[in-house]
Formats: sequence, C-alpha cells, structure tokens
Amino acid sequence: MSLMVAQCMASIFLIISLLHVYWASGGKWGSEAAVPRVPGDGGAQSRPVFKPSGWVTLLVAVGLLMIAMLVCFRVGLCLPVVHDRWLQWVISTIAILMFARAIGDSNLVGFFKEVKDSTFARLDTWVYSPLCVVLGAGLLAVAWT
Repeated sequence: MSLMVAQCMASIFLIISLLHVYWASGGKWGSEAAVPRVPGDGGAQSRPVFKPSGWVTLLVAVGLLMIAMLVCFRVGLCLPVVHDRWLQWVISTIAILMFARAIGDSNLVGFFKEVKDSTFARLDTWVYSPLCVVLGAGLLAVAWT
C-alpha cells in the first residue's frame, strides 16, 4: 500500500514540477489560473498579485522534483531505500506545509480565503487546496509506514 501511495505522490509532484518547467520556459497554458488575483482599483479588472519570473518558477519546479525524489528515496522507488529518521521528519514537515497551504493565509489562498471571485480562487477552492490536503495525507502515509 505504501508503495502505491508513494508512486501516486511522486507522480503528482513530478507532473506539477514539469508544469512549472513549462511555465518557466515561456508556456502560457494554465498560467492565468496559477497566480492569485486581486480586484482592481475603482472597479477595474482584477490583476495578479505578483508576476513570477522564469527563474523563480524554475526554482519551484526543482523544489517539487526534490520532494518527488524524497518520496522515492523513502520507499525505494527507482532509487535506493533510505530509512533514516531525518527523511521521515523532512517528509512530515513538507506534509505539514501542504496542510498549511490548504488552510491558507485567510486572504488569497486556501479554504478560508476572502478573495473568491477569480478563476484562481475558484480553482483554489475546488482543486488546489483539496490537492494539498491529499498530498499532505499521502506524504504522511509515506513518511510513517
């Protein structure tokens, strides 16, 4: 069971990492819905909270790939098995960060956000935040079994 959960976790993190590489290399598909937006001043059209640079997006992709590799190390999926306690705690910390992301900052991201009228906000409520909960639970399962 743990191997199957680990395969799913590693696959999801790999896919999300590849999507970030696509965006970092100039791809536009889905990028509008990937950044939180805030209402414009005086009823103007909403605007992105930030414009991620290619390098930062690539750095996020590398981080996501590293999480996938940690999962693979934990269960020996295509990489040697590592049973050290430090790996268990690192993966658990990442799981807690996933849960924190799902809860959100109470303004722009997470289940309890205030800004709810953008494509990002709707996807965050129905896709991104639930995915973070699933990833957090899956990471805990990989770390502790």
